[in-house]
Amino acid sequence: MSDVAVGKEVLSQCSKCKLALAHLIVSMKSDSAIGKVKCKTCQSIHAYKDPSKSKSRQLRTSKISSKRPEQSISDIWLEAVNKSQTKSRPYAMNTHFMVGDILDHPQFGPGVVERLIDSNKIEVIFRHQIKTLMHNKK
Repeated sequence: MSDVAVGKEVLSQCSKCKLALAHLIVSMKSDSAIGKVKCKTCQSIHAYKDPSKSKSRQLRTSKISSKRPEQSISDIWLEAVNKSQTKSRPYAMNTHFMVGDILDHPQFGPGVVERLIDSNKIEVIFRHQIKTLMHNKK
C-alpha cells in the first residue's frame, strides 16, 4: 500500500513561501500521484511540486552573488545606490521602473533595480536581500 494519501504529510516546494516545507495532502490525481497540497506554514493550497525537481529562490539569488563572490549583498547594494543617477521613488506595482532606478519599498526599504525580468517583473537589490517585484501593472 502507498505511503501517500489524503491527510498525510509530505514535503513539497511551496509556491508562496518559495521553500521546501511540510504540506498536507489535500487531493490525489491517482493512487500514487499527489494532486494538491496545503502548506502547514502559510496555509496556501497549490499543486504538489516535488522539491527535488524544483529550482529554489536561493539558487537564483546565489547566481547573482557569485558574480561578485568577494562582496556581500550590502556592499553590492551600496555600490548600486552610489552608481544610480535617479532620485528615490515610492514603490507601487503600477509604477514603471528601469534598471538603475532607486525605489523605496514599504517593507524592504530602499532598493536599486538590478535588471528587468520581463515587462512586469524587476529584480531589486535591497540592503540585505535580492527580491523579484511586480511593476508596470495596469
